[in-house]
Amino acid sequence: MTGPAVLIAAALLALVFALALGGGASAPAIDDPGVLVRFGLPVTKMAVNLSAAVTIGAILLALFALGTDRPAYSRTLDIAAGAAGVWAVVSAATALLTFLSVTGVPLTFDSRFGDQLGYFLTEIDAGSSWVLATLAAAAVTVLCFAVRNQTAMIFVGVIAVAGLYPLAEQGHAATASDHNTAVMALWLHLVFAAVWLGGLVVIVILRGVQPMKESLLTVVSRYSSVALVCFVVVAISGYVSAELRIGSLDRLASPYGVLVLVKVGALVVLGIIGALHRRYALARMDADRGSRWFWQLAVVELAFMGIASGVAAGLARTASPVSDEPLATGTPTPAEILTDAPLPPPFSFETLLSEWRPELLWLLVCGFGIFFYLAGVIRLRRRGDTWPIYRAVLWVAGLLLLAWLTSGGINVYEQYLFSVHMLGHMALGMMVPLLLVPGAPVTLAARAIARRTDGSRGGREWILYAVHSRFGQIIANPYVAAVLFVGSLLAFYYTPLFRWATVDHLGHQWMIIHFVLVGYLFVQSMVGIDPVKRLAYPLRLLVLLAAMAFHAFFGISLMTGTGLLLADWYGAMGWPTPAIEDQQAGGGIAWSVGEIPTVILAIAVAIQWSRSDERESRRKDRSEARTGDAELNNYNEMLGRLSGR
Repeated sequence: MTGPAVLIAAALLALVFALALGGGASAPAIDDPGVLVRFGLPVTKMAVNLSAAVTIGAILLALFALGTDRPAYSRTLDIAAGAAGVWAVVSAATALLTFLSVTGVPLTFDSRFGDQLGYFLTEIDAGSSWVLATLAAAAVTVLCFAVRNQTAMIFVGVIAVAGLYPLAEQGHAATASDHNTAVMALWLHLVFAAVWLGGLVVIVILRGVQPMKESLLTVVSRYSSVALVCFVVVAISGYVSAELRIGSLDRLASPYGVLVLVKVGALVVLGIIGALHRRYALARMDADRGSRWFWQLAVVELAFMGIASGVAAGLARTASPVSDEPLATGTPTPAEILTDAPLPPPFSFETLLSEWRPELLWLLVCGFGIFFYLAGVIRLRRRGDTWPIYRAVLWVAGLLLLAWLTSGGINVYEQYLFSVHMLGHMALGMMVPLLLVPGAPVTLAARAIARRTDGSRGGREWILYAVHSRFGQIIANPYVAAVLFVGSLLAFYYTPLFRWATVDHLGHQWMIIHFVLVGYLFVQSMVGIDPVKRLAYPLRLLVLLAAMAFHAFFGISLMTGTGLLLADWYGAMGWPTPAIEDQQAGGGIAWSVGEIPTVILAIAVAIQWSRSDERESRRKDRSEARTGDAELNNYNEMLGRLSGR
C-alpha cells in the first residue's frame, strides 16, 4: 500500500501549497465560514476526485484487462465498490461544506438550518450538482457489489463517468468566458485523469493477488496503452481549460497561472515516466531487477499524480485572471442573452466556411477515429494482408466532415438560424454515414485487433459482442433501422427533445450522437459490408423510396407551415432574417439537400445489385463448365420422360 499512501501524502502537501499560493483558504473580510469550512472544502473536493478516480479506473480494468474467471476480477470490483462508497460520503460532505461556504450560515441542528440546506440542495445549481454526484456514487457502490456480469458493468461505468459531469459544471470552468467549451474540457480532463490515475492505483493494490502475479505483465501492458490515450486527452483538455481561464501569457505570473505551470510540470514528468514504462520497464518486468524498477517508477508516478491532484483542488479555490471579464461590451442583444455568448459575424457563405467554434469532444473523437483506423490498416499491410485504399479515404473523409460539422460554421450559426441547423442535421444523419459505412470499421477491427485468449475482452471482443448481441441485432435490423431513420424526424422536432438539443449543450451532444448513429445503421443496412442482416435488393430500393417520400413530406410541411418551432428561441433571436422564412428555408433544405444522399444511396444499391447478378451469372457459368451442363441435361431428360408418358 506504499503507492496509495504516497499519492495521498503528495496530494495533501500540494493542496496546502496551492491554497497558500492562491489564497484559496484565506478568510474573507465578511461572512467567514470558519477555518473548518475554508480548509475542509478543498480537502473533501480532492477526496472526491481521488475516490472517483479509483472507482472509474477499477471498472475500466475489470472491463478491458481482466477475465471474469480470475480472482483479480472480483477483487477489482470490490475496490471499485469501496472507492465509490468513499466517493458518496465525501460528496455528501462537500455538499454540506459548499452550503456553509456559500451562505455563511453557521452549522446548527434546528429546523431553520435544515430548511435552508434543503432549499440549497434542491433549488440551487451548486447544491443539486453535488446531490446528483452523491446519488451516482451511491448507485455505483451498490451496483459494484450486486453486479458482477462484465456486460452489465458497462452501464455501471457509464453511471460513474456521468457522475463527474455535474462536478464539471460547477467546477472552476463554470465561470469561464466560453462556458460550454470549458465544462466539456473539464469533464474530459476529469474522466481521463480518473482512468489514468485510478487504473495505476488498482494495479498497485492488485500486485500481490494470486494468480495475478503471473498475468501482471499482460494487465500492465493493456493499461499502458489506455494510459497513453489518457495522457493525450488530459494534456489537450488541460491546455484548453488553461487557455480559457488565463487568456494570455502575461497572466501566467498570477497565482492561478503559477499553479497551472506546476500542473504542466507534473504532467511533463508523468509523460517522461510513461515513456520509460513503455520503452524500458515493461520489457524487463519478468526479471527481478526490472520488476523492482517498474514498481519504483509506479510509486514516483503516483507521487506526481498526487501533486497534480492537489494543485487541481487548489486551483478550484483560486480566482482566475479572467473570471470577472464580461463576454461583451454595451447592451447585449436578444441573441446574446439567449445563448450567453457573443454574436458571430453576419451569416454568409464565406463566414459559414471560415468561422470556427471548436467542440473538443468531437475533435478528439474524430482524431482518435482516424488514428486507430489508419493504425489498423498499417497493421494489416505489414503482415501482408490487403485493405482497399478507397475504404480508408472514405473513412477519413467522413470523420473530417464530422469534425467540421461539429466545430465549423455549422456549429457557429445553428443556434441562431434554423436553416443552418437543418443543414447540419441532414449532413450528420446522411452525408457522414454515407462516407463512414464503406470504411467497414467492424470488419477492419475484427481483422486487425489481436484476439484475446485469456477470457478478458479487448477492443475486438467488445466490438463483435456489440454487433452480435440481441440489442445490436435488433437496432441493425433493416426495418428497425429504417423506422428509426425516418421516425427520428418526427420524434425530434415535434417533442421537447428539440428544445433540449437546442438550448442545452449536453442535449446538443446527444443530438449529434443520435443522428450519426441512426444514419449509420440505416446506410449500413443498405450498402454496408459489416456483418449485419440485409434485405433483398428490390426491398432495399423500396425502403429507400419510402424514406425519400417521408423526407419530402417532412420538408414540404415545414416549407408550407406557418407555426414556428421554438418560437421563444428562434423567434426571439432578433436575427435580420424573419424566423418563419428561415424555418421555411430549412424545410427546403430538408427536402432538396436531404434527398441528395438518398439518391446516391439508391444508385449504390443499384450498382451492388447489378454486380451481384454478374457474380451469380459468372458462378453459374463456372459451374456449367465444370459439370458439362449436367443440370441442363438432367432437366432435358426429365422433360423427355414426361413427354414420353
